[in-house]
Amino acid sequence: MRHCPWLILAIVLVPALSGCLGDDDDGISWVSDPVQDQNGRPFKKPGDDWETDTLWRSSTLRPGPYDVPNETDYSEAFVPVDLPPGERDAGYPEDPVMHVAYWLPEVPEGTQVPVILSIHPYYDFGTTGGESPGITEPDGGVGQWIYDEFIQHGYALAQSSTFGTGKSTHCQDVKGRSEQLGIQAVVDWLGEQEWSNGNVGIIGKSYAGTTTWEAAQADSSPHLKTIVPISGSIGVRQMFYRNGSAESRSFVYDVLYEGSTVDEGDPTQELRLCSDSVLGPLTPWTTYWAAEYAGDQWNGYWDERYHLQDVLDNYQGSVYLVWGFQDWNVDPYHAFPTFQMLKDAGIETRGIFGQWQHNYPDQPFRSQENGGYPSGYGGEAAPYMWRLDWAEDMLAWFDHYLKDKGPKPNGYAQVQDNYGAWRLEETYPAPDTEWVELDLASGLDLKSNFNTVAGFDSVDASLEVVYESLPMVQETRIAGLPQFHVRAYSNCLIPGECGGQLFVQMQDAETGLRLGHAIMDLRYRDGGYEAKTVMPFVTYTMRMEFNPMDVVVPEGHAIRLVIRITGEDYVEPTQNWPITIEQDANSILRLPIVERPNGHPSFFTPPEWYEGD
Repeated sequence: MRHCPWLILAIVLVPALSGCLGDDDDGISWVSDPVQDQNGRPFKKPGDDWETDTLWRSSTLRPGPYDVPNETDYSEAFVPVDLPPGERDAGYPEDPVMHVAYWLPEVPEGTQVPVILSIHPYYDFGTTGGESPGITEPDGGVGQWIYDEFIQHGYALAQSSTFGTGKSTHCQDVKGRSEQLGIQAVVDWLGEQEWSNGNVGIIGKSYAGTTTWEAAQADSSPHLKTIVPISGSIGVRQMFYRNGSAESRSFVYDVLYEGSTVDEGDPTQELRLCSDSVLGPLTPWTTYWAAEYAGDQWNGYWDERYHLQDVLDNYQGSVYLVWGFQDWNVDPYHAFPTFQMLKDAGIETRGIFGQWQHNYPDQPFRSQENGGYPSGYGGEAAPYMWRLDWAEDMLAWFDHYLKDKGPKPNGYAQVQDNYGAWRLEETYPAPDTEWVELDLASGLDLKSNFNTVAGFDSVDASLEVVYESLPMVQETRIAGLPQFHVRAYSNCLIPGECGGQLFVQMQDAETGLRLGHAIMDLRYRDGGYEAKTVMPFVTYTMRMEFNPMDVVVPEGHAIRLVIRITGEDYVEPTQNWPITIEQDANSILRLPIVERPNGHPSFFTPPEWYEGD
């Protein structure tokens, strides 16, 4: 391999070396957020006795002016929903209603307040006798946090169960049209109450993050002003079938949700049935086995559950997007290029993207209880990961969009790399990204394989192929979604039965540290969701794209690609035929590189924990 001096661009800054933000005239300062005054300073709420081993999550710095009701002092309502005939319950046709509980701050009579809503199927979730609490208790996701921190600042907390769960009637239409209409009905009802100022925000993680997108799909609600999706999928197919490579859980996803939300012996739940109650369990199987023969197109199940496009077309509010680069539950490719697409659509958008897993930005100890962060999966960044200023950040966000109070928060992305350094980017991936190409003929050298014939490298169930670059002459920052366009063919012998996939892990060749991964089913070789037939021994270009990453390759370290036919969290290929890779200049690794040298004003040190008065 030749040295590529134009490849080596960026210098990593670990938090110990990170500088503070520059002055306002540097063009990228965090000029409109209250946390700018806390940049790099010790952070503690006055009067609180926090312990580092029991800290639950971030807290606002200033006490609010209003008293908070007892948790038992809630109100509840059943909101009727007008569903079109095609979305009606065909099994036990109760009137469709959504169950809502809410807590109001103790404000002077006549004072109207905005609402922060959390909505999902996890209230009363689980088998009989082991259910989670219902909606009349602030939940452990965001409900308790909103109750503790935001009600005192003049916000109402609302919780609601999606259709077919808890005490909400109708069938459970997992992320489908009737679920979307039910969520939107709750938003409008909350905005129309006499105690409400008409403004509603919705926040949540995972499924409760997806419901934020579902709420924003509507084109008619004047009440939804902001959403905070925290690792919430932009679509069901998008969650399981990126480039056609299915995750194991995709085959039982719908079934598990339907089974965990039915009370045994209750006919009003056991007999609830929508048409999608059949399509949901069946469609993933036909997609996996026969997508190239229209097995993914025989119904509208996937299209109905793609939320993002409706948001881009219809939504008039703002978005605060939250994701972890190490999230394997709802992968970070849901966040990118979504972040830029929202901005391009004119939607005011902000983001925070750290090296956590399927988690919140401010819950370090919850993650430690779940097994912690191994090396290469967020471990190097973990000591600098947790944003104890996030509650203060969210308070400023809600104040502006739900109360029309305070300056408009800026739309930067707060991004953390795999060694823990935080910086601000105008958007993400950054607009000054430079693409660098390394090919398999000269830029990446074959280091290890077990089946090389005449310049071709075969991968099967027991073999792997390893390529490495030469060592970097400077520290290099890879930030975005790298691409691997590789020429390959299937070694299958039966036309019409060819298949297979490649799983590529990028590593630091010096330490073996995992940097990121990509996977692709050969049928989806052009990317996206359109499958094509694979013919025996016909060479195709597989346009692979890695999951988003923000990683640093230190000076003197090389990049390694380890290629197998399957990998973590993914099912085996449809057929175990080996795939052969062409080792030539047409197989190319493309790396998105950004230059952020030492002292660059984009770096900042978040508020840090300290003990004492």
